[in-house]
This record gives sequence, structure tokens and C-alpha cells, in this order.
Amino acid sequence: MNHYFKKIRLISPAQKIDKVVNLWVKDGIIEHCSEKEAKIDSKTKVIQSEKFVAAPGFFDMHVHLREPGFEYKEDIRSGCEAAANGGFTGVCCMPNTEPAIDHPTVVEFIKNKSEGLLTEVYPSAAITVKREGKLLSPMLELNDYGVVIFTDDGIAVSNPNIMKRAFEYAATKDLLLSQHCEDHSLTEDFAMNEGMVSTKLGLKGYPSVAEEIILSRDIMLAQYCGNRRYHASHISTEGSVRIIKEAKSRGLRVSCEVTPHHFSLTDSYIEGYDTNYKMNPPLRTEKDIEAIKEGLADGTIDCIVTDHAPHTLYEKEVEFERAPNGIIGLETAIGVSMTYLVHKKVLSLNQLIWKMSVNPRKILKLPEIVIKENEEANLTIFAPNEEWIVDADLFKSKSKNTPFTEMKFKGKPKFVINKGQIKESIL
Repeated sequence: MNHYFKKIRLISPAQKIDKVVNLWVKDGIIEHCSEKEAKIDSKTKVIQSEKFVAAPGFFDMHVHLREPGFEYKEDIRSGCEAAANGGFTGVCCMPNTEPAIDHPTVVEFIKNKSEGLLTEVYPSAAITVKREGKLLSPMLELNDYGVVIFTDDGIAVSNPNIMKRAFEYAATKDLLLSQHCEDHSLTEDFAMNEGMVSTKLGLKGYPSVAEEIILSRDIMLAQYCGNRRYHASHISTEGSVRIIKEAKSRGLRVSCEVTPHHFSLTDSYIEGYDTNYKMNPPLRTEKDIEAIKEGLADGTIDCIVTDHAPHTLYEKEVEFERAPNGIIGLETAIGVSMTYLVHKKVLSLNQLIWKMSVNPRKILKLPEIVIKENEEANLTIFAPNEEWIVDADLFKSKSKNTPFTEMKFKGKPKFVINKGQIKESIL
């Protein structure tokens, strides 16, 4: 079915476009994009879109699709359906699978499984074999097979000499290295952020400095090895924002990301011992949230990611300390981001689109989306002011481990269009 979005606000920041247009997508191609009306055919569905925004398709560069190895939590198809339902036309999947994404055969498996889906999947790969932090993976060969970023995500590369060698190896093709910043010697058996709440609840804490130590070390190594490209995953502390800002001021090629739960929820939510608030890095303090919002506003923080981490109900329904870390986030990201950032005037709509569409692709050196006539449509369409209440039963993800159940958000995904396909969100 072809679609004609009548009087929709089109925002494409990289193209410096922000205007109301009539947008006709026919057979996956932008047939008409103009303030003028189009003479559409009878096979085209007309959608009154005065309350909608069209943007370059949103991209989440930090997603756990769990396949291969943990398909009972999520698989590539269900993860991509969740992504489309949440407003994403592209994702980058993390390598903590079984086997890990550290060999071309696993990359090919993922590419084959995602072929033909509306949401495109770009694989990351491990920096070290089996994510063990000992031997470097064949990064150059993996890049030839389509890997766009390298990380041992979920585990930090603790040995500085291994990380130094990784930067040196990556330099031959200017590959992008990323790190889950955590000094594991300071966080062993942690349950939550170290602070007043952890003391009150008697839970083992994860000190903020554990994140900042590895972040600082890696930035120094990246600089020492010739100003190599480096991306810090899901930063969560005031100190990390400050470290990134200082590194950028010195011209270092450093980028970073933050998740919606780290700018919307504090560690005080854990007082109810709900394991859907347990993640890594953990929820921090109000002071950290304010620093993250400031970092988003001033450009220190480049992009918003979900760190979508599915777990089954039985895995999460255990004592808080024993529960696995992680929450799902693909289907709530637009709602949380609009509610806590745009409607609270932390970011403008243009800035949000930079951080959820333009910047992730730029960091990963993916093609820029161009919205104009005769181009293939790759679009996220959302309603900025539509209120909705989160109902996990409507999620396409196999898992339901979200802390946002029954919360009300303002800003809702409506449609995604990509690869000649269109899907309407059912949230």
C-alpha cells in the first residue's frame, strides 16, 4: 500500500529542512515531497498528518538481539520487529552472543537472518576472541565482512596493553573501538549505584569512579596511539560527561552515547526492589541525570541508544542481587526521550533527531539519509504530542523486562518506512 502523508512536518537536520509538506511514498520511493498537493492514484492511502513529524529513519547503535545463542530472550526477527514498532529503521547489534561475534561466519549468519527485514541490522564484533580480553579478534577481516564497530560489550577490556594493541591494530583501517567502561575490580557482585540508597538498602554498590577510570584510561590510550577513533558506550555519570567534554575540547576523536533510562530514572526507584530497574551501568543520582541532560544539550553526548537487553520473566523474577542486568528499550525510547528531553525543553526536535538518527550513522560511517523526490524512503514518523500509557503486552519484543510499564509518555512512534516496506506502530 502506498501512503500520502498530508501536511506533515518534515525535519531533516543534516539537510537543513524543517517545513510542512505533502509526502507521497510510492513503492518505497519518495514520489512527491512538496508544500504543493500531489495528484495521487487510487491505490494510495491518504493519512491526515498535521500532528505528525517525519524524520530520517531513527538508528539505535546499541542493541542486544541475543541471536545466536539466546533466542529464548530475543531473536533477530523479533528484535527487528520491536525496533520497527518503536520507530527504528536501523540497529547495530552487540557481540555478546554465543558464540560471540568474533568470526566472519557469525557475521554472515546475522546478515542472512536479517535480510529482507524493514529494520536493517549492522553487526558489531568483539575486540577480543570470545570477549575474553586476551587475544585480539581478526578486526580487519571482520570489517571487510561488514562490521561497523568493535567492542567486548558487557565486559571491559581490562588489560591496558591489550587495549593499546587494539588501537594500534585498528589504526590500519581507522576502525572504531568502543568500550563498556567498567573497572570490574571495583564492581564485583554489584547490585546498584554506590551511594546513599545502596547503603540504606544494604545492596552492594557500583561506584561511579569505576566507569570513569576505564574511560579516562582509554582516552589516554587512544591519544597515545595517534588520536584513534573511540566511542564510549552508555555513559552514566557526571564525571564521565566531564571527561568526554574535556577530551573533545582537545580535538580527540571521541564520541559517546547515553540511554533513556539514564536521563529519566534515578537509583531511588530501586527502593521497591523491582529487578526491572537493575542494569549495567546502574541507575545513578539526580546530579548525574542533570549532567547528562546538560551534556546532551551542549553536544558533549552525541547520541541516544537503548541498550535493549531482553531477559525472560523467570530470569528477572528472583532476588534483586541475583537478577541479570538489563532492560528492553526499543519500544519506549521515543516516548521517554520526547517526554524527558523535548517537552522539558532540554533538546529541540531537531537536536533529538540529530542524536537518534543523524549522529549514530555518522559515527558508524553509514550512508546519510537524504529525503527528497526519487530517493528511497527511509523514514521515522512520530506524533510529538500524542500521550500514551506503556503496555508491555503490545510490545513485539519476546521479553517484557521494562521499568516503564503503565507510565504515561508524550510522544509516540506512528510509522516506519524502509526497504520498500511500511509498518504502523501498535503501541
